[in-house]
Amino acid sequence: MSDRPRERTGERAPAGVSAPTAAGRAPGGAPARLTAALRTPVGAAQPLFGQAPKAWQRALPYVVVGIVVVSLLPTTIVVLTGDYGLDGGWAGALGVAQTVPLLLAVTRPLPAWLLVLTADTLGAVLLTQADKVTGHSWPWTPTAVIGFLVLLACLGLRENVRTLVGVWLVTGAVGAVLGFCQPADTMNTAALLFVLGGVVLALTGALRGLGDARRRVAEQESISEAERSRRTLLEERARIARELHDVVAHHMSVITVQADSAPYRLPGLSEPVQQEFAAIAASARESLGEMRRLLTVLRAPDGAGGAGGPGGERSPQPGIGRLQQLVEATVRAGQPVDLSLAVGAAQAAPPAVDVSAYRIVQEALANVVRHAPGAPTRVSVTVDDAEVLVVVVNGPAARDAVVEPDGTGTGHGLVGMRERVRLTGGTLDTGPLPDGGFRVAARLPLHAGTASDTDGANDSNGERS
Repeated sequence: MSDRPRERTGERAPAGVSAPTAAGRAPGGAPARLTAALRTPVGAAQPLFGQAPKAWQRALPYVVVGIVVVSLLPTTIVVLTGDYGLDGGWAGALGVAQTVPLLLAVTRPLPAWLLVLTADTLGAVLLTQADKVTGHSWPWTPTAVIGFLVLLACLGLRENVRTLVGVWLVTGAVGAVLGFCQPADTMNTAALLFVLGGVVLALTGALRGLGDARRRVAEQESISEAERSRRTLLEERARIARELHDVVAHHMSVITVQADSAPYRLPGLSEPVQQEFAAIAASARESLGEMRRLLTVLRAPDGAGGAGGPGGERSPQPGIGRLQQLVEATVRAGQPVDLSLAVGAAQAAPPAVDVSAYRIVQEALANVVRHAPGAPTRVSVTVDDAEVLVVVVNGPAARDAVVEPDGTGTGHGLVGMRERVRLTGGTLDTGPLPDGGFRVAARLPLHAGTASDTDGANDSNGERS
C-alpha cells in the first residue's frame, strides 16, 4: 500500500493511487503545466510567466524576446537599406526603435506596443520617400510584421480581453489611415497584420484565460478543502464531547446520590452540614440538567449517530475491556490481528482514557482494513503507573485496497485520534514503516498532572493533518 499522506482527509492513500497534484488535483501533463505557467501576473510590473513553478520557465520569455530582438535588429536595418533604399542613418534609427522596445514586452507589453506602433508608423511615413519602395510591402515591412506579432503574443498572455480588442482595433485603424497615402505599386500589408494579429491575440488570450480558470479552480478547491478539514475537526470534537457526556454524567450522578444520602449514611450530622450536603446535591442536579441541554446542542441534526443519537445516550461507551471483541470482529472480516492486552488495563484507566484508547484502536484497525487489506497487524495495550500505551502496527498490504468512489476516506481517522489524545493530554506518533507498513502509537496519561505539552508533541513524526 502507499503511505503517502492524503491532504484532504488526513488518511492514508489507497495502494496504487497517487496523491492529488497541486494544479487542479489531477495530473494534466504538458497542457496543465503550460496553463499553470500562463497565469495572469498579479503585479503591474511582474514578468510574464512570473508565477511559473520552475526557474527555466520564468526565464523563457526573456530568452525568446532576446533572441527575437538580436535577430530582427540587424535584419531590419539590412531590409530597410537594401530592399527599400532608405538612408543608413534612418534605417539604423528605425531598426532600433522598432525592435529594442520588444524587450519591454516581458514586463510591460502595453507600453512596448505603443512604442513599437509609433516607430512602425513613422517608418511607414519615411518609406513613402524611399528610393526602392515600389514592389515591396507597405506600410508594415516583413520584419515589422514579425516583431509586431511577437509583441501581440506577449500582450495576449498578459492583458484582459477588453484591452486586447482595443489594441487590435487601434492597430487596424492605423493601418487603414496609412492606406490613404500608400505609394504606387506597393503591396499593402495592413490587412495582413490585422488578420494575423487577431489570430495571435485570440489564441494567446485563450491560453491565458485557461490558465486563469485553472488558478481560480485550484483556489476554490483549496478553500473547499480547508472548510472540509475544519468541519471534520468540529464534527470529531462534537462526537468526542457526546461520548464524554456519559462519563461526566456518571460522576455527577454519584455526587448527587452521595450528597442526598449523606444524612442517612452518617447519622448525627449537624443542621449546617446537612444543608451543605443538600446544596451540593442541588448543584449537582442543576449541572446534570445543563449537561443534558449541552448534549442537545451537540446532537447531530438528524438526531442519529454517535453518542448523541437516540440509542447512543443510553448505551454504555466502549472501553479497553471490549478490545477483544473488536479484534475478533476484525479477524472475522479477514484481517489477521494479534492483540496483546495488559492485565488490569481496563480497571486502571480512568473513563476518558478508557474510551479514547478503544476509539484509537478502532480507528487504526479501520484504516488498516481500508488501506492495507490482509496485512498482518499487531495491537498492544500496556499500562504502568503513569500512562496507557496504545500501539497498532501493520505490515504491507497483502492485496490491493478498494478505492472508494469519491476518492476520500471518512475523513475522521487521524483527526479523531489527534483530538482524543489532546483531550487526555497525551501524545500521538504516526508514520510509515520501512517495510511498507504503518504505525500508530498513542501515550495517554492516567492522571492530569502527568500530561505533557501537547501543543508540540501531538504532531510528531509523520502524522498527517
